[in-house]
Amino acid sequence: MRYLDAAATTPVRREVLEAMWPYLTGEFGNPSSRHGLGDAAARALTAARAQVATALGGRPTEVVFTAGGTEADNLAVKGLALARPRGRAIVTSVVEHPAVLEACDYLARFHGFNVHRLGVDGDGVVDLAEAAHVIDEDTALVSVMLANNEIGSLQPVAELAAIAHRAGALMHTDAVQAMGAVAVHPADLGVDALSLSGHKLGAPKGSGALWVRRGVALEPLVHGGGQERGRRSGTEDVAAAVGLATAVRLATGPGCDEERADLAAGRDAFVREVLEGAPGALLTGHAEHRLPGHASFCFPGTSGEAVLLVLEHDHGIVCSSGSACAAGSDEPSAVLLALGLEPEVAQTAVRFAAVSGADFDGVAAAVINAVSTLRALAG
Repeated sequence: MRYLDAAATTPVRREVLEAMWPYLTGEFGNPSSRHGLGDAAARALTAARAQVATALGGRPTEVVFTAGGTEADNLAVKGLALARPRGRAIVTSVVEHPAVLEACDYLARFHGFNVHRLGVDGDGVVDLAEAAHVIDEDTALVSVMLANNEIGSLQPVAELAAIAHRAGALMHTDAVQAMGAVAVHPADLGVDALSLSGHKLGAPKGSGALWVRRGVALEPLVHGGGQERGRRSGTEDVAAAVGLATAVRLATGPGCDEERADLAAGRDAFVREVLEGAPGALLTGHAEHRLPGHASFCFPGTSGEAVLLVLEHDHGIVCSSGSACAAGSDEPSAVLLALGLEPEVAQTAVRFAAVSGADFDGVAAAVINAVSTLRALAG
């Protein structure tokens, strides 16, 4: 099997499993307990928090462990907006993950916030002029993702953060898809909060974190024992935190720049072959400013789902038609529609996401064969 669905999830790395194992077995203590087992768990949690903070260039006290990226996004959007003493408006984009969009909708329905969704161009990138026009003194929060999970486009987050701060608003970015694929440093981005998810990095599903800049107020979503400095109650999942920290360290450590360059080179060669060999194929997302291992296409004259089936059945290649969160939906992708694609074209989408440049070797020929076969069958 050739796995090219890393944008949906990644296999757990062996180093991550080995780091977690003690806290799933003998070192099972509650980090709040005042005895030997509890102290060992607390030390592991402290070390994990420091590892994530180091990778981000922040402080350990700025890291809140969560049960994944969706919770981190919800905590950021709801927690930051509700803790703000000013502003009843939120600015986001039309291509955000549902975790952000639905959190914004919740704030509109139950707390009276006004939500503005920034449009995007044909590459899926937000319009900075529109952002500057709508972000004003009534804006409490701006939330725009760093990289899109469906089309791979990178957003101008640093520029958006500067606009937000000039207006007195906070800036959050969903970096779930970007972490490990591009440099992610909150200080360079200028953001006040940043979301992470472990399963996109080789850690287990259900692990995540929210980085919140020191001094920024955050209203908790979960109340109880006051864990995570009162920002996220509940007994901490020490093993998950250790796994996430290990995965983050491995994804941002020495040699990562070379790995990303190799990944981008493999992707670029793959894209060229597909566009040359499958007439009419459309690359979706920005051609250059995109995730290094991400290539997404529309193949007019086919069905995206049919291409997936042929690739897996005939070639052993596993990929997807878009966001795993929307799998099974008959509706065309809202992200692709936002690019200006017609619904019938959007429904021909196929996404490939790799973790190494070698993963793309030989895949273009299989894609071209699958598309050609399906077009021939369709007449």
